[in-house]
Amino acid sequence: MQDLFTLNGKTALITGGATGIGRMAAEAMVRAGARVLIASRKGHACEAVAQELNALDAPGSAEGFAGDVGTEEGIIALVDEVKSRTEQLDILMNNSGITWGAELKDFPHQAWEKVMNVNVTGVFDLTRRLLPMLIKSGELGDPARVINVGSVMGEIPMGDGAYSYSASKAAVIHMSKILAKELAHKHVTVNALAPGPFVSRMTAFATGDEEKREKVGNDVPLGRVGCYEDIAGSVLFLSGKGGAYVTGAVVPISGGINVMSGQNIFGSVME
Repeated sequence: MQDLFTLNGKTALITGGATGIGRMAAEAMVRAGARVLIASRKGHACEAVAQELNALDAPGSAEGFAGDVGTEEGIIALVDEVKSRTEQLDILMNNSGITWGAELKDFPHQAWEKVMNVNVTGVFDLTRRLLPMLIKSGELGDPARVINVGSVMGEIPMGDGAYSYSASKAAVIHMSKILAKELAHKHVTVNALAPGPFVSRMTAFATGDEEKREKVGNDVPLGRVGCYEDIAGSVLFLSGKGGAYVTGAVVPISGGINVMSGQNIFGSVME
């Protein structure tokens, strides 16, 4: 059974890997034996996380450095940095993301553009530029893997003032399906995660303490916010042998939010 989830000998890149879901995924991959490259705009934070992961006495290892997917220049620099560190790339996890919240009448154009640049353009262009390395690593029965982090807000019509974020995550999910179709014959799988609420820097306003987490969890069908094991299990499945025959999937790590709907339309007459 352990062989289904081991990542021994694999090399992964996780963007936005210093906090939140990216940090959880990085730890899971290191514990599974992978060499994990962690990149985000805050290089010092990535270096600190890499040190923490290397102190776990796990079979894998971590390296942290700066990388910005918000501009073309930043993406080119990140790709060059990856190539300077390794000739092998088996797993790419596009996790970097930003959000913006404002009332509809006040939502600024520049905020929409900024969110789309990081959350959509960054995912697409980084994947495109790293594709030769992924194709080189992939083979029949053991394809290279791309895991794109979407959101449950990209699956169901939830705005909550984060209009560009929700739209960007819907785009990530659809783009993942398109790339999955186009890259399957090249032995590269492309899947997406659609998380609900997890503790992260982005959600600190709503999950920053136990009281807030409990309140948010009460609105989730399964009654809690997400945790490390939820991310670890999904990421190791999609990255390991057990997920080698899966592409174009959207994994709803949202505690059931993805299947929430309005009240029963006949409820008033059925009581």
